[in-house]
Amino acid sequence: MNFLKEKLSRHFFVEIIIFSALLLGFGVLLCFRQTEAVKEMMLAHDGVMVSSLLKQKISPDVIASAVSNTQDGGQGKELLAQLGYTEKTAVRFLPAVSGFEATAFQSVLSCTLAFIIILLVLCCIFLTKRERLYGQASKRISAFSEGDFSEHLPRSEEGTLYQLFASVDNLASALQAKGEAEYKAKEFLKNTISDISHQLKTPLAALSMYNEIILEEPDNPETITEFSKKTTAALERMEQLIQSLLKITRLDAGSIMFEKVPHQVSEVVEKAIENLTTRAVREEKQIIVNGQPSEQLTCDLQWTSEAVGNIVKNALDHTNSGGHIRISWERSPIMIRLKITDNGTGIAPEDIHHIFKRFYRSKNSKDTQGVGLGLSLAKSIVEGQGGTLSVQSVLNRGTTFTLCFLTEL
Repeated sequence: MNFLKEKLSRHFFVEIIIFSALLLGFGVLLCFRQTEAVKEMMLAHDGVMVSSLLKQKISPDVIASAVSNTQDGGQGKELLAQLGYTEKTAVRFLPAVSGFEATAFQSVLSCTLAFIIILLVLCCIFLTKRERLYGQASKRISAFSEGDFSEHLPRSEEGTLYQLFASVDNLASALQAKGEAEYKAKEFLKNTISDISHQLKTPLAALSMYNEIILEEPDNPETITEFSKKTTAALERMEQLIQSLLKITRLDAGSIMFEKVPHQVSEVVEKAIENLTTRAVREEKQIIVNGQPSEQLTCDLQWTSEAVGNIVKNALDHTNSGGHIRISWERSPIMIRLKITDNGTGIAPEDIHHIFKRFYRSKNSKDTQGVGLGLSLAKSIVEGQGGTLSVQSVLNRGTTFTLCFLTEL
């Protein structure tokens, strides 16, 4: 009887019980009234019969004996049959019975009509409330179909109907989440295309200009050599930009499956800096590695080394000649911390909360290398493996990036 948990149905059920009790009470009352009517009819009939016998000079004792007699020896029934009074005699020929029938029919009809009207009123009230509830639900479901999820279906009561409303609400929530996910996916694609278009404009314009200069001076080897080098640099920048954007896009879209297996931290660091040591020597900068070689980190070697390499490259970009970048790591009971510290120019307080944004370039770093994607990519890689990447910096004194990874229990 799950429907009784619903307030509206419960009220209607109680009303039906009350109505049934009233109907039973009226039935009992009607029986008493009909019994009284039969008694009055019998007394009236006996009175008429006694009066007739008295007029015929019949002794009162004989009449009293006849009236009080409750047994019929058969002679009375035979006499009544001779007079035309049998079980088949029509009621209309029996005035007393006919009057009782009319009274009884009128009483029963009146009570039945009254109770039918009461029952119809109760049903109409119940159905009107239910129709109003259905109307509210229909209105909300129509709003759901139009993308409006600001309100919910009625869910304040228990019962089968409200369970259905709850299921529809859950479906609407799923549709809303799906719609939001699709909208975010479209916005993500639009923003990615916009970023790529915007970032490619400058190197493409430069390539076009370099090509025009080379075409205008085909007989000048020095000019051709100079702008060929610039063309090569612009192409490398474009390749770096496109590769970084594609990697970030794949990470954001969740299409990268990290292959997390135990690796020595020293192996991760070595792979990260293998292409940066030559540059450090050329720029007279030092990369110092300091940590227990045996410490292990569960991660994706390729992606994690790229994240570390991007941070080291950023440190090289912002460290002057003679500076150093120190890479160290330590284990705590629950995590491994890998720190990359430099003594470079540092990060201004107004920039430190924005450095992980895509293409963000501080006004103080316009003359440095890079396109502003390395740190954003590093953060996506680290957080994609369940780690965290944080930064601390003092302007003109240096910066420390900290990568934290939970250890396997």
